[in-house]
Amino acid sequence: MQQALQQKDPMDILNASQRLAAEYGEVSADQGICAGPLLVIAGAGTGKTMTLAHRVAYLLMSGVSVERLLLLTFTRRAAEEMTRRVESIVRAPALEKQAPPLPSGGLPWSGTFHSVANRLLRRYAHNLGLDPGFSVLDRGDAADIMDVVRHEQKLTRAARRFPKKDTCLAIYSRCVNTEKTLAETLDETYPWCSDWVDELGELFRHYVVRKQHSQALDYDDLLLYWRHLVAEKEFADEIGSWFDHILVDEYQDTNRVQAEIINALKPGGDGVTVVGDDAQSIYSFRAAEVENILGFPDQYMPSAQVITLEQNYRSTQPILDSANCLIAESDRQYRKNLFSDRADGGKPLYVTVEDGDAEAEYVVTEILSNRERGIALKEQAVLFRGSHHSDRLELELVRRNIPYVKYGGLKFLEAAHVKDLLSVLKWAENPRNEVAAFRVLKLLPGMGPANASRCFEQLAAADHLFSSLRECRPPAAAAKEWPAFCSLMEGLATAELGDRGWQAQLTQVRRWYQPHLERIYDGLDTREADLEQLEQISGRYPTRERFLTELTLDPPSAAGDLAGDPLLDEDYLILSTVHSAKGQEWQSVFILNVSDGNFPSEFATGKPAMIDEERRLLYVAMTRAKQSLSLLAPLRYHVTQQRRDGDKHVYGSRSRFMSDKLLATMEKAFHGSPVPEPGRLSPKSNTRIDVNARMREMW
Repeated sequence: MQQALQQKDPMDILNASQRLAAEYGEVSADQGICAGPLLVIAGAGTGKTMTLAHRVAYLLMSGVSVERLLLLTFTRRAAEEMTRRVESIVRAPALEKQAPPLPSGGLPWSGTFHSVANRLLRRYAHNLGLDPGFSVLDRGDAADIMDVVRHEQKLTRAARRFPKKDTCLAIYSRCVNTEKTLAETLDETYPWCSDWVDELGELFRHYVVRKQHSQALDYDDLLLYWRHLVAEKEFADEIGSWFDHILVDEYQDTNRVQAEIINALKPGGDGVTVVGDDAQSIYSFRAAEVENILGFPDQYMPSAQVITLEQNYRSTQPILDSANCLIAESDRQYRKNLFSDRADGGKPLYVTVEDGDAEAEYVVTEILSNRERGIALKEQAVLFRGSHHSDRLELELVRRNIPYVKYGGLKFLEAAHVKDLLSVLKWAENPRNEVAAFRVLKLLPGMGPANASRCFEQLAAADHLFSSLRECRPPAAAAKEWPAFCSLMEGLATAELGDRGWQAQLTQVRRWYQPHLERIYDGLDTREADLEQLEQISGRYPTRERFLTELTLDPPSAAGDLAGDPLLDEDYLILSTVHSAKGQEWQSVFILNVSDGNFPSEFATGKPAMIDEERRLLYVAMTRAKQSLSLLAPLRYHVTQQRRDGDKHVYGSRSRFMSDKLLATMEKAFHGSPVPEPGRLSPKSNTRIDVNARMREMW
């Protein structure tokens, strides 16, 4: 008993600022905690996730019902990690009598913006003119619909270059998420498409109609429909009343639509807690709006409380000194000065190298040297602004037999075989899903676009009943398999699978798909492993709809057929773009091409706001390092499109971010071949030649 009484309060693990944020608000007898709007500025490595998890745990321990908490994150993995941490806190021995156990599903209203939107839209489908069984399109499916409409509008036959489907989808997405007009979006981001403003507007109108006819919503629609729903005060008040507290992670990455949704649910800011770091806002290309976090306090009266976390638990102080100096030169920001108890480690290195080859040679040499000193390859990372910046380095790594993994590739759902399998379930879930229908039908031998279109039209004429497919005459090559296929779709649509649960449907579909997989693709081992992973993942979801929607909104990050052969090595180096590295950390970090044109990018130099984001991008790269940091700056860049033995080059300029003040926080070094000193030769004669006079006499 005495030992139990001496158990520490789990909140004691927090520092003063973290605890102030976690315990913000006043205890109320009926509502648990009453709190106004709170903004937590969490600098890099300052324990943001731990603080937010303790905030949730504190609310639960204070009597707030778990059903009345809405936690919004940007990945499903982040929501799961938050739930795990909250559970570990509330189960601490010192708190067993203060906090009720979490339900078996964790936090019931925890997830990404898009997954929560999906749940709400299905509840309010009737009010929004939606079928509750609507499909959610991934980016690939949405681009395919856009391409179909492009073809129908005869835009693919334009005499001049018309943007392709992915570009059209990107323009559409940017318009709706930034809430800017099409003309403004084209002028600012896609100037080469400005001549097509009328045609693109017509294309987008037909794209919207096509989705509505198919009862399909893309990623952007989920947020747009949610925003339109809460734009009506009746629904905003109703949904807002469900929650006493709304907590948002990574608030610097929200777009304008997401910020408007939060404001509509809680216009006075009661119970709203947002956590983020303006210095790490680097996703404007996804329509993230840094003004959301910069302007958050002033949208309320009185202003929201701002608590800043500055104690860094990741990096050494010399690395933080350089990072602080870099970001301090930004004009508009929440001022903070990161500090660490770790005073070990030397200053960051600013290494000037001759060219890309010397840069690659230096990085590889240092990586191997670090490995000999006990730093595993996995604890080292090479970061770069653009994916192609690592080309020379990758050649050197292969030559030196150093294994590596490069991040920033395609997602799991973009693998063709995964899309095939899921399309069968998607079509069964929503018979109006034209994209899924065409993909599934074309898996059958001999089934081209014309036959697939004819079958889908017959299905539509029969009110989308799968039994009508039996009346459709398939091509000769598919005739033998057609009855079994029709039986499969009918069974999936009616879900007549006894009491085995919906997951048995996936096994059934996979059994039907196996011969088509073998016929269409090679590399079967890795593809079959991906499909096995799908079956394992399905067990987490109670319904087919939840499985399809959640997996579409937040898929696994990689697929076997895209990752190459499995690594048969004990260790491997990490290569990553800076955007993909956000949220990660390594003992040793190398940053390539720190010169003007790369940091900042040559495509960002036209606008001050873009320059500010490029500065934040370099800041994010620097703050990934825990022990050692090296910035590489080549003097020369070889010109492409020349002979293999050509030596045409341009000289790199020092990055405008590398000010004298910042360089003073670093050690400077040069790596390259020494220039040979010529022999010392002296003239023997003292005879003088008046060349100046001779030159004048020429004229």
